[in-house]
Amino acid sequence: MNWDTIEGNWKQLKGNAKEKWGKLTDDDLDIIAGKRERLIGKLQEKYGIAKGEFEKQVDEFQKYARLKAIKDAEKWSENNI
Repeated sequence: MNWDTIEGNWKQLKGNAKEKWGKLTDDDLDIIAGKRERLIGKLQEKYGIAKGEFEKQVDEFQKYARLKAIKDAEKWSENNI
């Protein structure tokens, strides 16, 4: 899953982002709007940790979002076949 897919599904994924990074507010998540660099910037601002560390965490979030999309597709298939 590329980042464009996350951006396109941000409304569904921002709750997961808030669970992972609890210091992000709803307003922060709206400002981020699924943009990778905005997410990393807000994380740096809120947590004061180096950009490289958050890039790793965001990469892991991207993997999570991919797995979530696969599970959702499988569930849809089971219910519609």
